[in-house]
Amino acid sequence: MATQAEGSVDLGWRRSLPESIRPYTEPAPIAAFFLGVSSGFPYAMIGATLTTRLAQDGIDKKTVTAFTLVFLAYNFKFLWAWIVDGIRLPLLGRLGQRVSWMLVMGALVIVAVVNLAFQDPAASIGSVATAAILVGIAGASFDIVIDAFRIEILEPRQLGVGSGMNQYGWRIGSAGAGALALVVAARAGWEAAYLACAALALPAMLVALFWGEPQRHREPVARRGMGEAIRAVYGPFVEFFQRHGALLVLLFILLHKIGDTLGQLTLRLLLDDLGFSNDEIAIYDVGVGFWAYLIGIFVGGVLYSKLGMKRSVLISLILMGVSNFTFALLAQAGHSNLGLAGAIGFENFASGIGGVVVVAYFSALCNLSFTASQYALISAAASIVGRFITGTSAGALVESMGYVNFYLLTTVAALPGILLFWWMMRAGLVDSSMGTAGTVGEGDARADAAEAEVKPAPGR
Repeated sequence: MATQAEGSVDLGWRRSLPESIRPYTEPAPIAAFFLGVSSGFPYAMIGATLTTRLAQDGIDKKTVTAFTLVFLAYNFKFLWAWIVDGIRLPLLGRLGQRVSWMLVMGALVIVAVVNLAFQDPAASIGSVATAAILVGIAGASFDIVIDAFRIEILEPRQLGVGSGMNQYGWRIGSAGAGALALVVAARAGWEAAYLACAALALPAMLVALFWGEPQRHREPVARRGMGEAIRAVYGPFVEFFQRHGALLVLLFILLHKIGDTLGQLTLRLLLDDLGFSNDEIAIYDVGVGFWAYLIGIFVGGVLYSKLGMKRSVLISLILMGVSNFTFALLAQAGHSNLGLAGAIGFENFASGIGGVVVVAYFSALCNLSFTASQYALISAAASIVGRFITGTSAGALVESMGYVNFYLLTTVAALPGILLFWWMMRAGLVDSSMGTAGTVGEGDARADAAEAEVKPAPGR
């Protein structure tokens, strides 16, 4: 049965598609896919691609691994996200707040990647580090605008499917950039490889130009004088924490991925100690895991559409917790290709679902006047605790208790997030803390799926 939103427009060729596929073919989710492509590629430029380049240039492993600190820019992007919400660009600002910043940040990413292309690790590793930091900052800043644009072009009913399409785009952008860089580097050198990948910033810039300023974007109050400028810094955070249940929501954001992050960042150590070869890891971790993740993304979009946001989030949290338990079983079983395929497949399937419905929930928490600032804060908080614990104690925990008990611990670590979200659902705090991104437009993220389908858009 078509939803009211679908029934209000001519479906055209989409009418022949299965109902579960139709939402993925709407303009906004397709645009979210291309936004994801541009969001994912800078990550690859300072991640696996840069690691490979440095290794091939003979840089020692200690120095190579130190480059992972560049990713901290993504964790601290909330510190400058207010600029995207609160400052209007001269000249380009006439195109709209989101469009103008998308063009500027996209151009900065291109310049930063081109600059990194012409650095020689053998001649000056310091200059490479500086260039990589600039790519990290530019990429994180690009992400701020992309996330805000994505949230504001998607109606509440589209947040699940749109988040899924964005995840597809991100995966293709990051993996595609890595593969393109390797292919071009083998034939024309690393400079040409980075120059070719810089073009992947264009999809998001073109989406902004063709789409125009998102209709759901709400400009903050007029920014005149120093007082208003200062208010642009703290206003988004004050608005969020004034909501009923906001502190518990923040606690959930901080807690919900601790077990998953702990388990994933030590996975390669487990596989190495169990004696899996590089070929086996490539086949099962990269091959099976990649396709399981893509399937999980699709299932996540369907769950969001059929069950609504709250129930789909709770299911995804439970699945992600169970996925950690499968690695405890693998550690107990030892070297087993079937066990590896099962554990990797289930974990990526669960992560794919979570990557859709949890991201949709976090998107719905934003106020449309402060989308960039608030989503930057939420996305940073979602991973920072798990990464901190992993970096400071995960290795010691593995050595002291062994892999089986460690992965049982990560399973237990998932329980507080599951129980807290369940209680927030029962107490109505999920609804009361929702931002306008989840309520303004077609559908309502607070409603069950059946209710959301028949709810008319406000003012329509």
